Amino acid sequence: MKDPYDLFADFVARQKLKMTPQRRQILDVFLAEKGHVTSEELYQKVKAEFPSIGQATVYRTLKLLADSGLAKAVEFGDGAMRYEILYGQSHHDHLICESCGVNVEVVDPAIEQLQEDVARRHGFALTGHKLYLYGLCPECRKKRSVA
Repeated sequence: MKDPYDLFADFVARQKLKMTPQRRQILDVFLAEKGHVTSEELYQKVKAEFPSIGQATVYRTLKLLADSGLAKAVEFGDGAMRYEILYGQSHHDHLICESCGVNVEVVDPAIEQLQEDVARRHGFALTGHKLYLYGLCPECRKKRSVA
């Protein structure tokens, strides 16, 4: 398997673009992320390390990362689009607290099998899916029971 830098360089070349030092620096910062980041959060982190990189360059590069398959856009119901690394990650779903916004990545083979079974019963061949489960995290449930 190619490393993410080679994959991204190949992708931008197919788009008739160049793998610029700025794109590489943005990719460095993005790959160092451990969770989900908004474009604005990524811009602030990039700017802290590479002050000369502009906001539009970060936004355009983030879009290229998503188009290349290295990143995935996720929306947790709060109106903010976030991005997570896809490269080297296994598929997962999300539990999202409607009160504080905390999210938990969940890998559950039973859920995956159920989705396949439902699709098959309806004559579908799944090509992908997004599953977001909303509720209250343990901390927010505790706060509500105390109040």
